Amino acid sequence: MRANCWMGRNTVEVREVPDPQIMNDRDAVVRITSTSICGSDLHLYDGYIPTMKKGDVLGHEFMGEVVEVGREVRNLRIGDRVVVPFPIACGHCVACERGFFSVCENSNPNAGLAEMVMGHSPAGIYGYSHMLGGFAGGQAEYARVPFADIGPIKIEDDLRDEQVLFLSDVFPTGYMGAEMCDIQRGDIIAVWGAGPVGQFAMASARMLGAERVIAIDRYPQRLRIAQENTGAEVINYEQVDVLEVLRDMTAGRGPDACIDAVGSESHHPSSAINAYDRGKQAVRLETDRPHALREAVLSCRNAGIVSVIGAYGGFIDKFPMGSLMNRSLTLRSGQCHVQRYLRPLLDRIRRGEIDPSFVITHRMRLDEAPKAYEIFKNKQQDCNKVVLSV
Repeated sequence: MRANCWMGRNTVEVREVPDPQIMNDRDAVVRITSTSICGSDLHLYDGYIPTMKKGDVLGHEFMGEVVEVGREVRNLRIGDRVVVPFPIACGHCVACERGFFSVCENSNPNAGLAEMVMGHSPAGIYGYSHMLGGFAGGQAEYARVPFADIGPIKIEDDLRDEQVLFLSDVFPTGYMGAEMCDIQRGDIIAVWGAGPVGQFAMASARMLGAERVIAIDRYPQRLRIAQENTGAEVINYEQVDVLEVLRDMTAGRGPDACIDAVGSESHHPSSAINAYDRGKQAVRLETDRPHALREAVLSCRNAGIVSVIGAYGGFIDKFPMGSLMNRSLTLRSGQCHVQRYLRPLLDRIRRGEIDPSFVITHRMRLDEAPKAYEIFKNKQQDCNKVVLSV
């Protein structure tokens, strides 16, 4: 089959690879119809995630048609149309039974490697390094889906791929970011990062009752999409002092909750500060650049909530712990427990409360994946989200 493979830093190639096989009675094989490139795929592309190997198949946002099932998969049949959540979860460990699917205790066969690198092991993830399981990803014609009796959700109506594909990751991730804010009617929510995850966090904050949503980014196209589709007020952080503007917009108190939807590769408008963190990251004195997180903590109102859904891998420098502690802030975070949100968010799509396809700006073919990565990484052609048809 054809698959988009990681070949080294800033290099991917669509190559012939072996077809996936059923390896366990709880497996299924899915013929992929649509897949997309996630912002977190760029962490792999940029070479920031260790334990990648040449030829690894990328991609953790995908959907398609079931073509084979193991003997213990009784909830799916050949021909079913499914969306596959990015965290792989067994459904029966302590974490899964409590709904924390992204920290499943059984789905990462390379947990020891993850513990060596990160100090802990989260769940296995499709196409996201060997320390997270070494599972082949979904930017391919077919994918093996472990624990298929737990993860995938069937799509049994005529909703288009583009309306449901993002249930695999970015829509539930954004929703969880908003849900962790305990939003009350009248709340003001600020979101750092107006990419697709941030846009879904803004849309979700609205659905959960926020009165005002504020988007913070530097790309006018992203801010425009956020403004048009979520009603967000926008701040271009390269043009103003974000903390000062947020105080002005909130009667001096700060937003009730702040969402970091940026993560480990954030950018600072000050070239000196940006160079400081880039330099430390380059020589591995810190693994992540936390500008957005620092600003979210410093901006949040006293006793407010900081919600972190941007992906971080390791250690950060100059975290404002004093501000967090002395102002009674609550910090919440996590990779999304996607399985928890599949059904309720699908119901919201069916009821017409949201059409997630608003984030798409580019539709390309799987064979065009190398070009798509370059366009997405460099924000060429005002790129916001790329969907690859297979």
